[in-house]
Amino acid sequence: MSYTQFAVLAVTVVTVLDLFVIRTRLLRSRIFWLAYAIILPAQLLSNGVLTGTGTVRYDGAAIIGSSTPENAAPPIFGDGRVFFAPVEDIMFGFALILLTLVLWVFWGSRGVDADEVSGPATWRKK
Repeated sequence: MSYTQFAVLAVTVVTVLDLFVIRTRLLRSRIFWLAYAIILPAQLLSNGVLTGTGTVRYDGAAIIGSSTPENAAPPIFGDGRVFFAPVEDIMFGFALILLTLVLWVFWGSRGVDADEVSGPATWRKK
């Protein structure tokens, strides 16, 4: 399975989890998209630094943008990249953020309580 296929699978699984399995439906809320708009620039900046400087390199056969020569810096836009980051990294970031928030809302609605300063979380009796 290529990196691209895995990224698409991750977004699909988490979207189905949000909309149909756990049914938090965060993708339908404005607050999720506002939170994502705040997080995305930080993701692009950190990913852009790592991939733009060559600290992290990708096999051209595994990502969408595969025409960049191995010894050259990747383009800032184009060739399957946004601010040097492969679109697959953006998809993974989206899936991770959505999954974290889905689980946060799910467990919060189930009564996981953080009243104690230290120790394990407790369950609220309803």
